[in-house]
Amino acid sequence: MKIWLNGELRDADGAQVSVFDHGLTVGDGVFETLKTLHGRPFAMTRHLDRLTRSAAGLGLPEPDLDEVRRACAAVLEASRLPLGRLRVTFTGGRAPLGSMRGKTQTPTLLVAHAEVRRRPDTTSVVTVPWARNERGALTGLKTTSYAENVIALARARQHAASEALFGNTAGDLCEGTGTNVFVVLDGELHTPPLSSGCLAGVTRALVAEWTGARETALPMDVLDRADEIFLTSSTRDVQAVRRIDGRELPGAPGPVTAKAMRVFDERSAADLDP
Repeated sequence: MKIWLNGELRDADGAQVSVFDHGLTVGDGVFETLKTLHGRPFAMTRHLDRLTRSAAGLGLPEPDLDEVRRACAAVLEASRLPLGRLRVTFTGGRAPLGSMRGKTQTPTLLVAHAEVRRRPDTTSVVTVPWARNERGALTGLKTTSYAENVIALARARQHAASEALFGNTAGDLCEGTGTNVFVVLDGELHTPPLSSGCLAGVTRALVAEWTGARETALPMDVLDRADEIFLTSSTRDVQAVRRIDGRELPGAPGPVTAKAMRVFDERSAADLDP
């Protein structure tokens, strides 16, 4: 595996960041995960736009997107894979120990690429008792501060599930650890609005645009009533939920989900940078 780190391509064993990197010590960084198909990234423009927004929201310098694109191209050229996960990480760089940033900032840019398997068409999820803070300082930013997601995903694994869903402090449905969620009610497709505190997922936006899904504030108990539920993310695309907590959803993927899966496959295949 080849890794791009701060201006050059390196072997994985030689790609090392400082132990004083602020992304390591306090999670002061942002990232993007892109799906790749035969060495080509999907929706790169949307992902890099969000990387820039997340960096600005965290108070980091603006990423040099030309450099990010060069880094991605170099890594992809060095590791052609049929289906991959391209990870772009941008941190505050070396800083003093503690939350205070250094007087001068030299950000760290890290790009890595790994092979993934195609996800199953259906999966199981659980809800967790911890709430997303829809009014927090990091709301809507894709940051490297992911420990909350690590804990929730471990809970999901303990219950033979692949994802955990959060409500927010208002008691409304929010998102998964690395996914957005859609529900079907009386034949209509809904997803929580960004005001719920969920991340503005790239796949979420494309699915909503291509299917006409409505952004709707949804109480958590909608998961007990929904006819269909599905998840979206860069590596899952559209994935149907067949079980949530103890509730089975027979016939998953249902007709609305199946249509969303088909539309996404067709539209994304027709345009790699929609």
